[in-house]
Amino acid sequence: MVDILHKVGIKAPEAEVYAALTTTDGLTRWWTTDTRGEGDAPGGVVQFRFSVADGGGFDMKVLELDPAGRVLWEVVDGPEEWIGTQVDWRLSPAGEYTDVLFAHRGWREPVEFMHHCSTKWAVYLMSLKSLVETGKGAPDPHDVKIDSWN
Repeated sequence: MVDILHKVGIKAPEAEVYAALTTTDGLTRWWTTDTRGEGDAPGGVVQFRFSVADGGGFDMKVLELDPAGRVLWEVVDGPEEWIGTQVDWRLSPAGEYTDVLFAHRGWREPVEFMHHCSTKWAVYLMSLKSLVETGKGAPDPHDVKIDSWN
């Protein structure tokens, strides 16, 4: 198994970062504008859809929510490479900042799509940072495009 790992410091209280990760309003403002579902309680499923030609998207089951520093999702629908993987957000205060340790865990192998996803996660982490720090993120379809197909 291989993982995508990133770290970003966001100049904001942990509660603001947590809200951006656990509310539909927050998620639509940094990841994708087409977000639906119940992400505010364990067991809920959040549906994320993107503006790519094939209408791509993911359904994430909320496994854990801890306002003291963790959000954990499991991918239950989407591309084959994502099914069963987990998206793990760990938050910790660091002075005026909140450090976000991000992991997309459980990839079976480092296929080309994983390379794309790693870069896109970094793009979206910068969107999250921008949203929380300035009030304006860059969710899909307004995100930085990195491939000919996205």
